[in-house]
Amino acid sequence: MGKQEILDYTQNRELSWLRFNQRVLEEARDETVPLMERMKFVAIFTSNLDEFFMIRVGSLYDMAAVDNKKLDTKSGMTPLQQLEAIYQAVAPLYKERDKTYAEIKKQLKPYGVCGLDLKELEQQEKKYVKKYFKEQVLPVLSPQIVDPNHPFPHLLNKEIYVVANLKQGGNTMMGIVPVPQYIPDVLYLPGHDIRYVRMEKVIMEYLELVFDKYEVSDKNYICVTRNADISPDDEAYADNEDFRYIMKETLHKRRRMAVVRLETAASLRKEMEKYLCSRFKITPECIFRTKMPMKLGFIFAITDKLPESMKRALIEKPFSPQPSVFLADGSVMEQVKKKDVLLSYPYESMDPFLQLIKEAAYDPDVMTIKITIYRLAKKARLVEYLCAAAENGKEVTALIELRARFDEQNNIDWSERMEEAGCRVLYGFEEYKVHSKVCLITYRSKNEIRYITQVGTGNYNEKTVKMYTDYSLITSNQEIGEDAAVFFKNMSIGNLEGVYNQLIVSPTSLKQKVLSLMDGEILKGEHGRIVMKMNSLTDMDFIRKVSEASQAGVKIDLIVRGICCILPGIPDRTENLSVTSIVGRYLEHPRVFVFGTGDDAKVYIGSADMMTRNTEKRVEVACPIFDPAIKKKLMHDLNVMLSDNVKARKMLSDGTYRKKVQGDRIVNAQETFMKEALNARRPAGPVHKKEKESLLDKLFGIFRRK
Repeated sequence: MGKQEILDYTQNRELSWLRFNQRVLEEARDETVPLMERMKFVAIFTSNLDEFFMIRVGSLYDMAAVDNKKLDTKSGMTPLQQLEAIYQAVAPLYKERDKTYAEIKKQLKPYGVCGLDLKELEQQEKKYVKKYFKEQVLPVLSPQIVDPNHPFPHLLNKEIYVVANLKQGGNTMMGIVPVPQYIPDVLYLPGHDIRYVRMEKVIMEYLELVFDKYEVSDKNYICVTRNADISPDDEAYADNEDFRYIMKETLHKRRRMAVVRLETAASLRKEMEKYLCSRFKITPECIFRTKMPMKLGFIFAITDKLPESMKRALIEKPFSPQPSVFLADGSVMEQVKKKDVLLSYPYESMDPFLQLIKEAAYDPDVMTIKITIYRLAKKARLVEYLCAAAENGKEVTALIELRARFDEQNNIDWSERMEEAGCRVLYGFEEYKVHSKVCLITYRSKNEIRYITQVGTGNYNEKTVKMYTDYSLITSNQEIGEDAAVFFKNMSIGNLEGVYNQLIVSPTSLKQKVLSLMDGEILKGEHGRIVMKMNSLTDMDFIRKVSEASQAGVKIDLIVRGICCILPGIPDRTENLSVTSIVGRYLEHPRVFVFGTGDDAKVYIGSADMMTRNTEKRVEVACPIFDPAIKKKLMHDLNVMLSDNVKARKMLSDGTYRKKVQGDRIVNAQETFMKEALNARRPAGPVHKKEKESLLDKLFGIFRRK
C-alpha cells in the first residue's frame, strides 16, 4: 500500500470538520435550548470557524504553494481542490448562521435584550450615542485615507475596520478606520433593559465626522482572517513526512500571515471587490458577507448582566460539580492509597485532585511531585500548591508544553512563576508536543518507595473542567506508578523510546498497542467488540484496522465528537461500524478505549485521539483500568452515550449526520450523568472493595448489558 492509496471508505478531514461545526450550529437552532445558550452556540460556531480558517485553510494554502500535486490520502483531492470544496461548503453555513442569529435575536427582544441599529434608537438614545462617540470614541480613532501618499495599511487578523469611498474635488479614494481594541465592543444604552449598539455601527454612523473634509459613500465594515503560523505537528504535515521536509526547507519563502478570508457587512461594489481581491491576493470566493456581528465575545458579557429573574428563562439551570462517588470526606491521599478513584468532570468536582496535591505539598513522607502541563487557567490553584510543595522542600518537576496553541503566553507566565518558587521546569521536545496528562507523587512508606499516579483525558484547567467532560484516574497501583516514574525520567533526559509495562505511550507504543488489542477482537470474529470514544479520527493505520475488524464481523461503536475520516456502512468495508457524535451542553472530551465485553474487557483512558499527529508526533499516555467498579462505570457511561437519542447524531455512509429517532425512552447522556451525580450515594467513610462494588451495582445496574 503506497502513500497515495485512496480508500473507498474515507472522507476528507476538512469537510468532516465543517460537518462537526454544523452540528454545533444545529444546537443554536434547537428550541429546547434556552435562548442565551443558543446564542452562545452561535458564538462557539463562529469562533470555531475563525480558527479553522486561520489554521486548516492556512495550511492548505501553504501546501498548494509548495506542491499542489500532493493528494489528500482520504479523498484524493489536491490542496486547491480541497480549498475550493471548503469555500463551497462554508457559503451555505454563513446563510444558516445569519438566519439563526436573527431568529434568536428576535426572540430575545421581549426579554429586553436588544441588539439595535442606530435607526431603531429612540431620540434620547441617539443623542446619548452621538455624545458618547464625540467624547469617548472620536478622540482615539486613527483614520487613514488610501492614496499615492498614504499606502494601504496592514489589516490585523480578526480586527474590524470601517471603510468607505471618499470624494474630495475630483479625487476618489478609500477611507479606513480601525475599530480600536481598547474601546468596548458594544455600547450599552441607559435604562433597565439590556439595549446595546455595536461599536463598529456607531463609528460607521458618524463616519462623516471622522472624514469631515470629504464626501462619504458606500460605508461598510470588514474583517480579514489571516493564515496563522503553522505548528510543526499540524496534521497536514504529519500525514506527509516528505512535505514536512519541504516545508522546513522553504519556510523563508512562505507568505506569512496571508489573507485566507474577507468578511464584509454589506455587499461590495464590483470596483471595491476587485480592488480588495487584488490587495489581499484572494478570489471572490474568499469573500463572505455576514449580516451578524463578526465578533461575538460580548454575548458572554450580556449573560453576566442578566438579572437573576431573567436568567432562569434564558440560560441553563446552573449545575455544580458534585463530590466523587468514590471518595468519602477526609484525606484524599489516604483513601487513594487503599483504592483507585475516578473523577468524572464536570459532573464531579476537580477538588479531590487539587486536595491531593495540596496534601502532598505538606506531607512529610512525600519526596517528589511530577506533572505534565498542557493548558492551565489564568487562575490556577494547582500551580500555587505545586509552588508550595517546592517551597516546602519537595522536588517538583513540571513539564510544560509552551506550544499549546493560543495558550503559549499563559504557559510561559506560569513557567516563570514556578521557576521562581523552586520548581524544576522542563519544556518538552523540539519536534514533539507533550500532550499527555500525567501526575506522579512519590512518597516513602515503611522504608519503601510508593507511588500515587494520576492519568487524565483532559487538561489541569480549573476553568474548562466545568465545561468539558473528562475523566481523571487516581491510583496507587505500583506497576502504573513505576511506569510513570520511568516516563518522567525519560522526559527529563529527552528519551522518546521508553519501554513501559502498563502505560501505553506515543510516539512509540500507543498506536501499536491499540492495533494489537483490535487484532485480539478480530480473532474473536462475530464475538469481538470494540467501543472507542475520542475527539477526532484521521489515522490511516487505525482506519484500515477498523475496516479489517468490521469485515471480520466485530461490532464496532465509535463515539467521535469532531473529525471522523472513516465512513460507516460501506458494503464489504465498514458494515459493522457505527459512528456517533454528541454535541450538547458540555464539550465532549474524554478518550476511552474498550476491547471486549464483561469482566474480561480491556479498558483504557488517555489523552490521545486516533490522529496521526497524536499517535506519531506527540507524547501521549493512556492507562489501563484495573478496578472493577471503575471499569463498570466507564462501560456504563459509554452505553448511555450510545443510547442517547437527544443530543447524539449517527453518521450515514455519505458522511452526513442524522439525529436518532426517539422511541418511548428518551435519553440525554449529559443530563443522565448530571442526575446520577446529584443522586449518587456516597460513602460516609472509607469504603471496602465489596461495599464499593455493591454501591455501584445498584447505581448502574439498570444500564447493564448482557
